[in-house]
Amino acid sequence: MVTSRIWFTAGQKAELWERWKNGQSAAAISRALERKNKTGVERIVVLHGGIAPASRGRALAALRFEEREEISRCIAVGRSIRQIAQGLGRAPSTVSREIRRNGGRQAYRANRADWRAWERASRPKPCRLALHRELRWRVAQKLALQWSPEQISGWLKQSSQPTKTCRYLMKRSIAASSSRPVAC
Repeated sequence: MVTSRIWFTAGQKAELWERWKNGQSAAAISRALERKNKTGVERIVVLHGGIAPASRGRALAALRFEEREEISRCIAVGRSIRQIAQGLGRAPSTVSREIRRNGGRQAYRANRADWRAWERASRPKPCRLALHRELRWRVAQKLALQWSPEQISGWLKQSSQPTKTCRYLMKRSIAASSSRPVAC
């Protein structure tokens, strides 16, 4: 029998943490949230060390949804990137990057762009070694040969390895993986 996991909504998570803060047990919280067992509640509590995570918010410098809607309307009217940027009080490079990241002039949609920006901003991000199997394999080979993270990073820069990360981040990622072999 295969059962699918039922995820908690944002409202349920808020209620879960409020009840946890008030001292209720995982079993009582799961009953209040109409869950069959307490494992889902325990999983969330343990994942965060028993402390409610800070609510996510947008950076003050990030584009707001209203600005993305304005970009979409201006594209439809046919304005240039510089005109759009001037109207928003933003740098032309910011507007250009926003449009390019989200499908270009032909496919830009404010709703989708806002959702994608929210997803890109989520933390923590997985390290590059966790995402790329071949890169992870090559780094593991060099670590087995007793290379240092600095040596591996320099080798990756000189070789034809397709990496877009800077050397500092790659060194950090390699150092983390060498001290914790399971995950970065």
